[in-house]
Amino acid sequence: MAFDWSGALKRSRGRAESSGEKQAEDRRTWKRFPYGDRIYRYGGTALQSNWSRLHRGDREPYPSLDSLDALLQANPALARSVAAPEVVIPLLEDAWRAYHAGDFADAVDHGLAAGPVGLVVSARAAAVYASHLEESEARRVVILRDVVESCSALVQLAPNWASAWYVHGLALGRFSQNISVVRALAQGLGGKVRESLQKAIDLEPGYADAHVGLGVYHAEVIDKVGAMMAAFTYGARREAVTEHFEAARALHPQSPVVLAEYARSTALAFGNLYQGRAHQIFAEAATRQPADALERLDVEWALGETG
Repeated sequence: MAFDWSGALKRSRGRAESSGEKQAEDRRTWKRFPYGDRIYRYGGTALQSNWSRLHRGDREPYPSLDSLDALLQANPALARSVAAPEVVIPLLEDAWRAYHAGDFADAVDHGLAAGPVGLVVSARAAAVYASHLEESEARRVVILRDVVESCSALVQLAPNWASAWYVHGLALGRFSQNISVVRALAQGLGGKVRESLQKAIDLEPGYADAHVGLGVYHAEVIDKVGAMMAAFTYGARREAVTEHFEAARALHPQSPVVLAEYARSTALAFGNLYQGRAHQIFAEAATRQPADALERLDVEWALGETG
């Protein structure tokens, strides 16, 4: 039986058809990226020529006939929900351009227009916006819940797509932070975060962003329940924080995102004894040259921690 993408998405959300229109209306009120209007815009061939640097953290291939074909070959159920390549590929390019530029609402719109193959970029855009720019706690939770539910349908459709598992784990992690990590652990979400991020690494060992996510997971659990309970109950260890972030740094040494999250997670997992180490890593992050909007947001975060 063919996987019914539209039906799965509606069932997972439990909402009426009009919810999509409501969400699109809400996105028109999203805050603008505050640091420059055109500095991270990769028009024309610039997106492809800078792709390797922009996607060193996730190893996601550039949208093309070959990469789309490879994705569908690995995940046959996706093919039933994908429009013609000449329609889908330009939408994916525009979605990634908008994402890297900080036009997160446009990235979501273009990604959703591409169908399920566009959900990775739309989910990342929504998660970044909610985590970094949305000031309303209630709206953050709604945005992240929608991303979690959509990605839950996507991983059923594309179980061999590393980035699908990554965005599922990312969204679950961010959602857990916003409803409280303790509450999320009680609901069993912590294990799902770890499982999804580990699946991303199993499928793509060079997935630096997934290592970051796992490092954050271990640190958050230790911070909330203590090192002993974290280890015995949830398998979260201080050593794993360092291991995952060092793996991420080796895979993507230019990334301020890796370093800023490393600094915060070091402080969470190791406490006051490692405040100096955390400050040192934040200072290192602040010296990195950002290549896109997310990296700029994390450089500004690091500057705020060291200023």
